[in-house]
Amino acid sequence: MTRQQQKTYLVISALGEDRPGIVSQLSKLILDQGCNIEDSRMTVLGGEFAAMLLVEGKWNMLAKIENALPEIERQLGLTIVCKRTGERASGHNLLPYAVDVVAMDHPGIINQLASFFAERDINIEDLSTTTYAAAHTGTPMFAVHMTVGIPADIHIAALREDFMDYCDALNLDAVLEPVKG
Repeated sequence: MTRQQQKTYLVISALGEDRPGIVSQLSKLILDQGCNIEDSRMTVLGGEFAAMLLVEGKWNMLAKIENALPEIERQLGLTIVCKRTGERASGHNLLPYAVDVVAMDHPGIINQLASFFAERDINIEDLSTTTYAAAHTGTPMFAVHMTVGIPADIHIAALREDFMDYCDALNLDAVLEPVKG
């Protein structure tokens, strides 16, 4: 792609007390500037609304959004941080795999899983967690879902066996499988 054809992006992170209308107002600002939300994650954590948006648009339209953010931050009572970014490098040598783990909740699960993959130079591309009470017993449970990019030169069967052994030793129920679709 030539320089003019490359897409330009703005990553916007917003955090503030949850209330109805935040998504509507943020998305309207982006739409009004002729830009598009290409990817996003939005959730409520505790009583706080948290959002990460990847906004695509012409550089000058993204600049208008950047200039409008302080006022939006004030109006919505949010803390907003933004950063310009470029297109993501293609991971043509990476195989996307889904990792699902469930265990009784205790500190350190994320760190243990992240360490396993980091030691093997495997990137965690997406991660979400939740806690819930187990049916019947009410035991606090912890669930993790992540997508990892496994280098094509890694022997998948050996990796899966190592991962399952690792999780068994930590009393974690786990699945490692190719991303479908």
